[in-house]
Amino acid sequence: MELSASTVAPNPKRTSRWKKRVLRNRYIYLMILPGLLYFALFKYLPMWGLLISFQEYVPTKGVMNSPWVGFRQFHRLFSDPDFWNLFRNTLALFFLNIVFYTPMPIVLALMLNEVGRTAFKRIVQTIVYIPHFLSWVIVVSITFVMLTLDGGIVNDMLQYFGFHEINFLLDSAYARPIYVIQAIWREAGWGTIVYLAAISAIDPGLYEAARMDGAGRLRQIWHITLPAIRSVVIVLLILRIGSVIDHSFEHVYLVINSMNRQVMDIFDTYVYTAGVQQGQYSYTTAVGFFKSFIGLLLVMLSNWLARKFGEEGVY
Repeated sequence: MELSASTVAPNPKRTSRWKKRVLRNRYIYLMILPGLLYFALFKYLPMWGLLISFQEYVPTKGVMNSPWVGFRQFHRLFSDPDFWNLFRNTLALFFLNIVFYTPMPIVLALMLNEVGRTAFKRIVQTIVYIPHFLSWVIVVSITFVMLTLDGGIVNDMLQYFGFHEINFLLDSAYARPIYVIQAIWREAGWGTIVYLAAISAIDPGLYEAARMDGAGRLRQIWHITLPAIRSVVIVLLILRIGSVIDHSFEHVYLVINSMNRQVMDIFDTYVYTAGVQQGQYSYTTAVGFFKSFIGLLLVMLSNWLARKFGEEGVY
């Protein structure tokens, strides 16, 4: 079958319209250029390195000259006795973040929205935003000082009220709750920004009509505020699901120790131990590849569920 000249040759009118549109919106394109460069350099270009997960990578030979081994690294991962423990710990922290962290910014935004005095509201917002700008080193250090047996304020209070001291830092039963509480304290305030913006866009006339019908504050929140921000909540939840499995390595690495490693060791810390410290580059790249694949599946599943229940989703 031969293609006609009109099919192969570009349409000059369409090209001209495209050029005019680019020139007309040139400042918008310039504004998004830094973001595009960031994703191109730090997100898409590094995907080239995924090739070594199918190789026995030798740094002196480079990516193209290292021997190919197919799926040997993945077979090694799935047959590793530590695999299921790492998988279980990663998913456990994922679900704890979704269940306990995700509602907190919404609740906090609803509470801040109910504050009548503007000055007091801004002071509270500033206070809850500040932890976001603290590094995980500082957050974990504060936790250590508060929970340590040697002069920690929590154990001092337990003793004062007649209870026994608890070794929070070395007891594996407290490792995950401490991790989640630290994440909530540091990020919940910052997460309220988008929700407060969505709440501020709600038509005030809806609240006035609800008050005239005798609805109290809780009913207004339940029947007006929450339905109005539902789409925002779902989109942010899907995005959260995509990023939450990529746990902050720094945070987990600072919390983990020899006593709680069994419940806190996840793929990210395992990659650091086996890859950076032991030099198993191909194997740990396969581990990271598998983790990213699971994250992609979770995002696609959550987006499908959102669209199935009538929401817009991310795509």
